[in-house]
Amino acid sequence: MVYRSSWMTEELDLFRESFRRFLATTLAPRAEQWRADKRVDREAWLALGEIGALCPDVPEEYGGLGGTFGHVAAVIEDLEYELPEMASPIAVHNGIVAQYVMAYGSEEQKRRWLPGMVRGELIGAIAMTEPGGGSDLQALRTTARREGNSYVLNGSKTFITNGQNADLIIVAAKTDSNQRAKGISLLMLEAQGSDGFRRGRNLDKIGMHASDTSELFFDDALVPPENRLGDEEGRGFYQMMEQLPKERLAIAIGAVAATERMVRITTEYVKDRNAFGKPVIEFQNTAFTLAERKTEALIGRVFLDWCIERVIAGELDQVTASMAKYWTTDKQVETADACLQLHGGYGYMREYEIARRFVDARVQRIYGGTNEIMKVLIARSL
Repeated sequence: MVYRSSWMTEELDLFRESFRRFLATTLAPRAEQWRADKRVDREAWLALGEIGALCPDVPEEYGGLGGTFGHVAAVIEDLEYELPEMASPIAVHNGIVAQYVMAYGSEEQKRRWLPGMVRGELIGAIAMTEPGGGSDLQALRTTARREGNSYVLNGSKTFITNGQNADLIIVAAKTDSNQRAKGISLLMLEAQGSDGFRRGRNLDKIGMHASDTSELFFDDALVPPENRLGDEEGRGFYQMMEQLPKERLAIAIGAVAATERMVRITTEYVKDRNAFGKPVIEFQNTAFTLAERKTEALIGRVFLDWCIERVIAGELDQVTASMAKYWTTDKQVETADACLQLHGGYGYMREYEIARRFVDARVQRIYGGTNEIMKVLIARSL
């Protein structure tokens, strides 16, 4: 019996069939160059926009397909299966930045930004993490001081996915330095022509080489007040808390898809690879290891699908999302290690897909809130 995700529809089946074919034939041949360049080229973003893969849950009146979060999940999954180099950049764009604009943007903001995001002309990023900061979002040091008809933005951010490519950046900043959570606001910085904003290094990571990850600096950068998300100042922390479940679920979606993919390619490898006169799959250790990993992949899939249903229904809570993010990414890292081991020495060669997936997996337990923070959030619910 073949398992089918409960949120899948015939419409999504048709979309995914053509989408995967497009990825495999048109974009996948460029992946090696993206890894060398440490970023995905803008032409690829525009190409995804043309086929409806960017912000597919944006309503039609703003240029989107008018889909659900199921469309967002399908795009992340298919990218992780076919073209993992683009999975993280698109997950941030589709699963985070667009969600903030749809949830908190004014009508004018939605009409100004969403169509460009759908077409791939505006690439989104979110700037929360600061040097020396990490998961303590209430302790932000970046400030946004109101001066005349502008916010004056000062500070720095790091580990920002899409930082080199981004045109539209959600910046979490203190609009009231005397407050913690209540002093944070979210400002949409439009990068083009923004004096005082500059991009730092494209950071040299051990994995995720095609995903540009940057330092960002704000030195008296001006942001008009009409670019604040929300009707009033001081709502930024609560907006982040409301949207973090979707961000963490987007990470879990990639983790489950990657786990499934690694089990599949490793199974194919050990069936073809011979040792001591027989296929490696016939050794009990190999068969048992893959049996365990296949079982865990299906457990993760069923839990993930239930979570996606909750998002579509508007019911996903912080604790459940934390469970999904922590468990699926832990299993992704464990599976990467086990599958590389079954490849033997070839698994350590970068030309093999499992080697790339091994180094790419490790950050999943860190970003979006470390898995230790996820356990703290879950423990509070006990």
